[in-house]
Amino acid sequence: MKKYFLLLVAGAAALLSCQESDKALADRVFDIAARQYAAMDANLSETTLPRTIESDTLKLSNPSWWCAGFYPGSLWYIYLRTGDENIRELAEKNTRKVYPETQKARSHDIGFVTNCSYGNALRITGDTAWRQPVIDAAHAFALRFNPNVGCTRSWNFSPKRKQWLFPVIIDNMMNLELLMEAHKLCGVDSLRDIALTHARTTMKNHFREDGSTWHVVDYDPDDGSIRMKCTHQGYSDDSAWSRGQAWGLYGYTMMFRESGDKAFLEQAERIAGYLIGRLPSDGIPFWDFDAPDIPDTYRDASAGAIIASALIELSRLTPDRKAAKKYLSTARKQIRTLSGPEYLASPGENCNFILKHSVGTLPGKSEVDVPLTYADYYFLEALLRLEGKL
Repeated sequence: MKKYFLLLVAGAAALLSCQESDKALADRVFDIAARQYAAMDANLSETTLPRTIESDTLKLSNPSWWCAGFYPGSLWYIYLRTGDENIRELAEKNTRKVYPETQKARSHDIGFVTNCSYGNALRITGDTAWRQPVIDAAHAFALRFNPNVGCTRSWNFSPKRKQWLFPVIIDNMMNLELLMEAHKLCGVDSLRDIALTHARTTMKNHFREDGSTWHVVDYDPDDGSIRMKCTHQGYSDDSAWSRGQAWGLYGYTMMFRESGDKAFLEQAERIAGYLIGRLPSDGIPFWDFDAPDIPDTYRDASAGAIIASALIELSRLTPDRKAAKKYLSTARKQIRTLSGPEYLASPGENCNFILKHSVGTLPGKSEVDVPLTYADYYFLEALLRLEGKL
């Protein structure tokens, strides 16, 4: 009953927010974001970054956690929108915390950690002092590439129940941006070639006929053959884990922007069609599109924010104006839902995170119905893209 009441509240908020202009909405959200993220910094040490909430208390991480780049990345986005020099100082300080992680690739997540922090610092300020770690990280990431497979390896671990040899997850599409960025900075063609090859291999092997994606494809590193297709964070091996679908949409939209390869645009549009056809009426997906207890299960604000950001960019890139209009209207709906009282925190609450109600790994009972730094990051990015500032 509670879930239905919340849906009614969210619907009413969405109707009211339709009267709010995009600029007014962004002003409101970034004012909250600036206050929340400045207050957040007071709880951090020289070696910690925010992760989530656990037992109503702020949970921190060290710089090696895969999400470490999102807090400094969000600070850079807040600085871009507000011009607040105090926020810039916080962004610089927290970006430097992750420097050691730019020098070695513990996993594919070196892309998230580096591109969101150092990459944004370089893009937003133009200061070349931030340049070299981006290049270093890309070269470290490239060492994870296996030419037999045609992909970079995602994780080093292998759960006993699966015994992976060379796991590649759909999330890895996001980290190809680091390779493409570094190629532009240093001109090393192999970085771009690895990104293109990985994207093409993933397009061939990760996707189902309906445009949805498996989470994990495990390869034999010796001959590149596929050993299994499964999930690690979704409901089942054959379900459509919502954040995985979001990563795919964002990744192929980004790869078309960076390469101009129309096959990537076609793939992004195929994924977008699948997602738009399955989103709930308010635009925020359940944690897995095939969860058996829908609608009495968790929403994932992080997946909604990622999809919104990707759809805004895709609306600019597609030559199909009818599709572009649909992409943009869907993203606007998602943003307005996330900007309502059900998802957007008030100043001083939510342990100073911006958004509520994300899901990390439900099968592992980790980070369920809590704020997450990457939800905040892609939400702010979506707002900046909506305004044409990115």
